Amino acid sequence: MTESTRLNGAIRALADDKPAFACFSAPSTGAAQALATQAYDAVVFELEHNYYDPGLLRDCMQYMLNRQQIVESGTLSPVVAPFVRIPPNGAEMNQFIAKQVLELGVYGVVWPHVSTVDEARNCVASCRYPRPETAPNYEPAGLRGDAPRNAALYWGISQQEYYKKADVWPLAPQGEVLCTIMIEDLLGLKNLPKMLEEVPGIGMVLIGEGDLSQSMGHPRQYDQKDVAKAIDDILQICLQYKVVCGHPHVDANNVEELLERGFRWLMSAPVQSYPGLKKGRELAKR
Repeated sequence: MTESTRLNGAIRALADDKPAFACFSAPSTGAAQALATQAYDAVVFELEHNYYDPGLLRDCMQYMLNRQQIVESGTLSPVVAPFVRIPPNGAEMNQFIAKQVLELGVYGVVWPHVSTVDEARNCVASCRYPRPETAPNYEPAGLRGDAPRNAALYWGISQQEYYKKADVWPLAPQGEVLCTIMIEDLLGLKNLPKMLEEVPGIGMVLIGEGDLSQSMGHPRQYDQKDVAKAIDDILQICLQYKVVCGHPHVDANNVEELLERGFRWLMSAPVQSYPGLKKGRELAKR
């Protein structure tokens, strides 16, 4: 492996100006095994609305590793990069949970309910190591504690290589960590231009349609005119500031439209199907 090798496939796609495809998943080893070889660029293990269990997350990440794929591809880059949506909202100004999941080796942190500049700055800073004030791209000043052993081992690189790569993209072009903020209310929408102006290192803005629509009095009514306008406003702000914008509810019916509109992070949920069972019950007239 060369030092220039890109490990985070989702960032690889975005850096090449291509869309990245991802999904949310409950933290279960069965789901991790099922997703490990799929055509996603990333999987976001959902810990905001599931109980926070770092041990289970670590197990899921281990089941994402495919030795045959590593040998045949000749690269340490996983087929599907593991990300995490962490439990605390932006207003909680949490740091330690981001530190813990990064120390397990995740390639991205999704922060829910980010609504102010200070909250956004905390998100990015928590994903970065401290460095001298004279260092390039010093701001936002890093807050992450120093314990790289487990993450470096998971990535398959030395600790010194990990230090070089464990920074936020695109602020650090060689960075392998994608720091994502979710806009989920009108305050976040109002403050989004200031966040993108004043906080370098935000790699992506993911629209939280459910909570956004809930806060506007139209829960999950995404086509309601005010909700639809708010969603589009977020997208247009991201396009203006050249920051990746993500859509959480992608399916076969809307994916073409979303790509044409400029969404570059598309979250399409896995779908279970039971064709044999369905056909059998039809034939059995049950």
